[in-house]
Amino acid sequence: MQTIPFGRTGRTTTRLGFGAWAIGGTWGEVSLEDAKATLHAALDAGMTFIDTADVYGDGRSERIIREVLAERPGERPFVATKAGRRLDPHVAEAYTGTALEGFIDRSLLNLGVERLDLVQLHCPPTPVYSNPEVFAALEAIKAKGKIADYGVSVETVEEARSAIRQPGVVSVQIIYNLFRMKPAEVFFPEAKANNIAIIARVPLASGLLTGKMSKDSQFAADDHRSFNRNGEAFDKGETFSGVPFDVALAAVEELRLLVPEGATMAAFALRWILMEDAVTVVIPGAKSPAQARANAVAADMVPLSQDVMEAAREVYARTIAPHVAHLW
Repeated sequence: MQTIPFGRTGRTTTRLGFGAWAIGGTWGEVSLEDAKATLHAALDAGMTFIDTADVYGDGRSERIIREVLAERPGERPFVATKAGRRLDPHVAEAYTGTALEGFIDRSLLNLGVERLDLVQLHCPPTPVYSNPEVFAALEAIKAKGKIADYGVSVETVEEARSAIRQPGVVSVQIIYNLFRMKPAEVFFPEAKANNIAIIARVPLASGLLTGKMSKDSQFAADDHRSFNRNGEAFDKGETFSGVPFDVALAAVEELRLLVPEGATMAAFALRWILMEDAVTVVIPGAKSPAQARANAVAADMVPLSQDVMEAAREVYARTIAPHVAHLW
């Protein structure tokens, strides 16, 4: 797999990584055995970047990563985690240095390391991104040697633009996919100019862009695709990229016509993201080894033609943008 610098950190990563939300929770049941086998398959395929969070399964995702990496010899992958969503209530005022250090200490134990590669503020309330005291606290924790670098995970492009004005922020994680193109139009040029690493999350729009869903698809009660369609638990943009399910299904059928012969729709959707050179790493999730291996295929696909890229943008502009562009 292609390896590139991760912003200005001095680290490198493969452009295709592993999103560890699904093996942690809120995506339906995944056994410990299956979760570990899935992560092993992703690493065996060559991925060197893992993204997790302290709230994925209340630390389960982090602990699974620790167990899997303990079983593997050789160089340790780049592991990014997140902090902040454990706050209750989840309000801007609660983002204190004491709280953040407590979360970081817990992640250190969960992951079994003395220093975290990257800690990201986990979609905090908007005012946090422009609060220098929060980032001064992260800088102090970094000085203690508990974290190597810090970044942010955001919901909107304006939050991303605000965050990178903080000098210590090295990365931004943001939703970017065939159903969420605004970041490339509004934020990516600014990120490139400042050598900010971009982590593209929700690349398959919660599975919609695999092309395997229909109006009859059912989801388990503990799957966010069942309980968060209207933002009941967290920002609705995290579920199906915020696109109404019926609208998305119709758009998928149009996009299906653009998939190269012999390729899966999921690989096509991931390759479309990788065509954007501002994106450092894209982090599809997986719940089985087969899904992890299928995702990895995208890294070796031939580049998409400009005609295909433009046709995909036209589908987005006509059918999807009216539902999402003004919100995120």
